[in-house]
Amino acid sequence: MTHKSLAQGGPMIRFFNRVKEAVVEFLKAGDQVARSNAVGTIEQELEELENIFGVLVLGSYVGMPAPPMQLSLDLMPLMENELILMMEKVDTAHEPISQLFSVFDIG
Repeated sequence: MTHKSLAQGGPMIRFFNRVKEAVVEFLKAGDQVARSNAVGTIEQELEELENIFGVLVLGSYVGMPAPPMQLSLDLMPLMENELILMMEKVDTAHEPISQLFSVFDIG
């Protein structure tokens, strides 16, 4: 086989190029799926961190150790969303497994 026939693209080279293109397309699709799942995971983590922040700041109202009361009262106007989240968590507190299933998209 000469260099000229290799440059023209013999059947094996065409085959390997098609296989390479298929693998690249597969990896691109996998990358897109991983990126979309990563965003959802980060959003869920942010929500949980907001909940933890709310419990730390407002925990004194339910008997948990918390920062000084004056700090909690100063932050209260800035924590409207956290208060709403805590009230929503009260509604789903009796079914924590269902929230976990919705986070991991099981079912």
